[in-house]
Amino acid sequence: MKIFSSEQIRDIDSYTIANEPIASVDLMERASNAIFEWMAQNLSSTKRFIFICGPGNNGGDGLAVARMIYFAGFNASVYYVDSTSYSSDFTINLNRLKKTNIDLKIIIGESDFPLLSHNDIIVDALYGSGLSRPIDGLMAKLVQHINQSGLDVVSIDIPSGLFSNENPYPNNNTIVKAKVCLTLQFPKLSFLFAENEQYVGRWIVLPIGLHPRVIEEKSTQFFYLGSDDIKTILRPRPTFAHKGTYGHCLIVAGSYGMIGAAALCTKAVVSSGSGLVTAHIPKCGYDALQQLVPIAMCKVDSNEYFITDVSELDRYNSICIGPGLGTNPTTVTMLEEIISRAKSSLIIDADALNIISQNKGLLSALPESTIITPHPGEFDRLFGKSTCGLERMKKAIEAARMYKLIVVLKGAHTQIVNSYGCVYFNSTGNAGMATGGSGDVLTGVIGGLLAQGYTPLNAAKMGVYIHGVAGDIAKINFGETSLSAQNIAESLSLAFKYFEQE
Repeated sequence: MKIFSSEQIRDIDSYTIANEPIASVDLMERASNAIFEWMAQNLSSTKRFIFICGPGNNGGDGLAVARMIYFAGFNASVYYVDSTSYSSDFTINLNRLKKTNIDLKIIIGESDFPLLSHNDIIVDALYGSGLSRPIDGLMAKLVQHINQSGLDVVSIDIPSGLFSNENPYPNNNTIVKAKVCLTLQFPKLSFLFAENEQYVGRWIVLPIGLHPRVIEEKSTQFFYLGSDDIKTILRPRPTFAHKGTYGHCLIVAGSYGMIGAAALCTKAVVSSGSGLVTAHIPKCGYDALQQLVPIAMCKVDSNEYFITDVSELDRYNSICIGPGLGTNPTTVTMLEEIISRAKSSLIIDADALNIISQNKGLLSALPESTIITPHPGEFDRLFGKSTCGLERMKKAIEAARMYKLIVVLKGAHTQIVNSYGCVYFNSTGNAGMATGGSGDVLTGVIGGLLAQGYTPLNAAKMGVYIHGVAGDIAKINFGETSLSAQNIAESLSLAFKYFEQE
């Protein structure tokens, strides 16, 4: 799914109106019907719906939905803002609503704000995604009235006051705090950053039938990964395949007290389909790894407690390096040698990233299309502190372009950034995955796919998505609070099975 700017969405609307063809007000009716159907199926009929509508097309959507809710037998009241410049589609829907007996009131001053009760649900239709300046004056006070009510708020398309593309940080603008946002056709870029969660709440994309040709032809650098994207990447396994067909992955991981990280990564490589798997670990981890992942081959370093040297790199198709590695000076030298000698696809995580952050010259030495998988803290150590998610994403784009990397920036909507500046946001996973070792599993999944010959970008996209699916399966079985990285690793087989069946 493509993510477009508000300006691009207006162009897509206009193209649909001209080329379907369809009247603007009828396209609004179609969008409003999608919103109505979701509300009718998901919200309680015992509640009173308070629609608060602005003077533009977002308000027009609200008026149309209110009419549908009213005729469906729900209890609804409508408040619309006094204005000298209503949009034409707003006016049409207002006149339609006036022909009903719905409770309809105009807001001229603060005394006209709705009186709210605990049984109300507020439907926010004040301002849409085209808003270009902060809400002020009477409308700002109305938004504050909504937020202070403590009631559940459903926003149409975008919470009023939030910009769809870029927002200031810290954001001192007046913005509706929605519990649910019913966004039309496309997610908005601002939904995908942690700093905006307090406004957006849970968001749901409602298709409204915009013209597929213009959607396909219009370019963007932002994408939202879905299951169809992964189905087009995953390759069936031929009948006469053997273990050599699916490559050999090397995991360079672990140090004294951190062998679990190496084991989680190794287990994930195995579960992701790599034909052969070898873990290179310090001597102290031999017994543990052989018991935890007996199917993997195990090479031990000459050192008891940390890794000092890795040989025969040319025999491997992919190399995962970093989980639990430690930052001993000898380990630093070992990492430098791997970076300079490796001809295989590299995926670098955890302590290997921390080593690079202390030796920034190594960034330029990384082979082209190396995959790095930092969490926000590791990313900030590598590329400088960021104040918010939007700023961090921009730095990830710059870093991927400068060093020709694939950056997997981990988080609630993990971002996969390629060297051309395209950003793929993940749609799977849950808050229970915010636990130690989850990233080690992800590194293993991507490394296992790299070994099988997937391109680095496809391995990253598929690895991130399926890792999230495994987390969602684990959530079903264990819940969010108790979910562990081991649960995620053990759910990988079911995650892959889902796509094989599809």
